[in-house]
Amino acid sequence: MQSTAWPEQAESVSRKAALSGVRILDVSRLLPGALCSQMLADLGASVIKVEQPGRGDYQREFPPLGVKDSGTFLLCNRNKRSLTLNLKSEEGRAIFLRLASEADVLIEGFRPGVMDRLGLGYEALRELNPGLIYCAISGFGQSGPYRHVPGHDLNYMGLLGALPMFSKRGGPPAVPGTLIADIGGGTLMGVVGILAALMARQAHGKGQMVDVSMFDGAFTFLAYHAAEPLFSGLQPRGGEYRNLGGAPCYNVYECADGQYVALAAFETHFWENFCELTGLQEWKEQQWPEGEIRDSQEAALKTLFLRKPADEWCQYFAEHDLPVTRVHSMESAFSDPHFKARELLFHMDHPVEGRIPQLGFPIKLSETPATVTSPPPSLGEHTDDILAALGYDAEAISTLRSNGAI
Repeated sequence: MQSTAWPEQAESVSRKAALSGVRILDVSRLLPGALCSQMLADLGASVIKVEQPGRGDYQREFPPLGVKDSGTFLLCNRNKRSLTLNLKSEEGRAIFLRLASEADVLIEGFRPGVMDRLGLGYEALRELNPGLIYCAISGFGQSGPYRHVPGHDLNYMGLLGALPMFSKRGGPPAVPGTLIADIGGGTLMGVVGILAALMARQAHGKGQMVDVSMFDGAFTFLAYHAAEPLFSGLQPRGGEYRNLGGAPCYNVYECADGQYVALAAFETHFWENFCELTGLQEWKEQQWPEGEIRDSQEAALKTLFLRKPADEWCQYFAEHDLPVTRVHSMESAFSDPHFKARELLFHMDHPVEGRIPQLGFPIKLSETPATVTSPPPSLGEHTDDILAALGYDAEAISTLRSNGAI
């Protein structure tokens, strides 16, 4: 029988939740693991977030801050309950082991060996719970010469050879504008691995280790551009390679009102139609020019787009089914009607933070849609309730707190 320490979502919701009944113990910190468990919680899993007493998940501290917690924390931790545990204390580990014995999934984000030193690594926990799916999200994975090397998104992208793709023409490697390795390589690969392991367990009854490397996962995002060094020996560089700012047909242009549009006439028919519509027929056979021809074509397109405001260009090309769109700031993007239509951004009430924004679940399921049932938890908000469900009375909980175990 499932312990009441792991309550399901409300019945009206859980009946249609894809992961109803799945119990997740999330001991990770920072973004990749937190967003991973939030996505699974949105799909109906019951998630207990284990945090360090006093400080909690470090992500709570990062600017910009709300009333108390960080905005980034508030965007990655809804639909969870927070339990504070000191995993270096005997009593804290004992509580953790009780929860792990009932969990379906454990998510951690430490460097390899940290959980083993606490006596809470995969080998120890699978002896306790053979069906446990243990997902370890780390920078370089559980094996290999870099497994103990510290790193962040920028380090992984640099070691992958990806940073030159973000540079300007002739410039040095540049910092990417989004967290590709953290979210793409860590969060999303963690979700995929956990769901695959749940399906495998359903088939043969065994849990397993899910070893997620943010470095490895980010490498997958090079599937298109890696073709150049692997098959031609060329290094794609920003501002030079065809779809990294090096081709006029796939680039960004300023308009008469100072706003920008993105032209992405990647397919031949799009480019040919664009040239016909703009009176630039001489460029129809020059979609991917180099050298002086490229410079001349780029200058012609810059002059063209400066003739009208961005909205006029976008409306005109939309009427002719061409991929020309506004280049938004995030502020203006969030007001785009598509965000509302796809429920990409919404607001919910938080008992401390007030009305807070949230990012919508990105996948639309017709029969088992993602749901939002509770706001991000305050640090240790559910500690007493979870311990009470495990059989601890008020006196025992008070003793644990005074001993620094919770």
